[in-house]
Amino acid sequence: MTSVQDTYDSRVAAGTLKRDEAQLGVLPELERVRAEVAAPAPKKGFFRKAPEPPKGLYIWGGVGRGKSMLMDLFVDTLEVPARRVHFHAFMQEVQGEIHKLRKQGVEDPIKPVAQAVSDAVRVLAFDEMQITDIADAMIVGRLFEQMMAAGTVIVTTSNRVPDDLYKDGLNRGLFLPFIALLKEKMVVHELASERDHRQDRLSGETVFFTPAGAESRKAIDLIWDELSHGRDAPHTLHVKGRDLVLERYSNGMARATFYQLCGQMLGPGDYLAIAEAVRVLVLEDIPLLSRQNFNEAKRFVTLIDALYEAKVRLIASAAAEPEMLYVEGPGSFEFERTASRLREMQDADWGRATA
Repeated sequence: MTSVQDTYDSRVAAGTLKRDEAQLGVLPELERVRAEVAAPAPKKGFFRKAPEPPKGLYIWGGVGRGKSMLMDLFVDTLEVPARRVHFHAFMQEVQGEIHKLRKQGVEDPIKPVAQAVSDAVRVLAFDEMQITDIADAMIVGRLFEQMMAAGTVIVTTSNRVPDDLYKDGLNRGLFLPFIALLKEKMVVHELASERDHRQDRLSGETVFFTPAGAESRKAIDLIWDELSHGRDAPHTLHVKGRDLVLERYSNGMARATFYQLCGQMLGPGDYLAIAEAVRVLVLEDIPLLSRQNFNEAKRFVTLIDALYEAKVRLIASAAAEPEMLYVEGPGSFEFERTASRLREMQDADWGRATA
C-alpha cells in the first residue's frame, strides 16, 4: 500500500506537481481516511455495538488551490471500492432515482437510494459540494445521514465553509441540521493557499485564439484537458425559476460556444449567474459582429461586462482580434469598450486578485 504522502512526493519528484505548503497540510487527514478504511473492520460482538465508521473529510478553500488534484491523488491510493463524482452530478442521479421509486409507489425512496450507494462503495469522493437547489437541500441531510450510518465514508471538496452552504436559501432553517451533521461526522479542513495553480498554468499562455477554427479548437482542447483533468459534466444553474444548463462544467470552470450563450434568449440575470458560478469560462467560436447579428452582439457585450466585473478568467476563440470583431453597424462604437475589456482580460494576472 502506498500512502498519500508518498504518492504526493513521487509526483513532485516526477515534476507533475509543485510542492505547496497548504496542500502538504491536508495530506495527513487524507492519509488518516485512507488508512482507516483500509483496516479490517472490528467484528461485532453480542454485547458490542457496531463500530463507528471513520470520520470523513471536508476540504474547503478558493478555486485553483489544488483541491481536485488532491482528491484525484487520494482516490488513486485507495484499495477499497470508491466513487469519484462531481457533487452536482451525484445529486442529479439521486433525484432521478427518487423520482423513479416514487412512481413505483415507494413511500420513502431516500432509504433504498442511500443503501444502494453504500452497498456499492466504501468511499464517496465528491468534487465541489455546493447546494443551490431547494430540492437537494431538502433531501441531502437524510441521504447523508443514512449513507454514513451504513458505513460510507465521505470526502468532499468545496469552495465554501460548511456554515455558508445554501446561504440565504429558501427554508434554510430546515437545512441547518445537515450542516451540524457535516461538522460532527467529518473533519473540516481549510486549504488556505495563497497560490492559484490554475492561474499558474495559464500565466504567459495565449488565451485568445484567432481565427476560430480547427487549430484554435485543438489549442483550447489541450488547455481544457489540463485544467479539467479530462472530466466535465453538465451543470444546472437556477435563475429566477428557470434552469440554465452549462453543458460542460468542471470544478468552477465552464466551456461553451458563442451560440450557446449569446445565440439563445438569455439576459443579464443569466450572465450574472454564470459569472458567479465560474472562475474560468472557455468561450468558443465568437463570430464577426454586425447589424445581421445585432441581438447576439448585445448579449455578448452583456456577458463580457458580467465576466469582467466578476474577474472571471476568459479563454476564447474568435473570428478576429477584439478590435476587429465589430467594425460596422449599430453598436460598433460602443463595442470599443468591450474590445478594450477583452484585451485587458488577456493579461497574465487577470482574475488573480479574486480567484
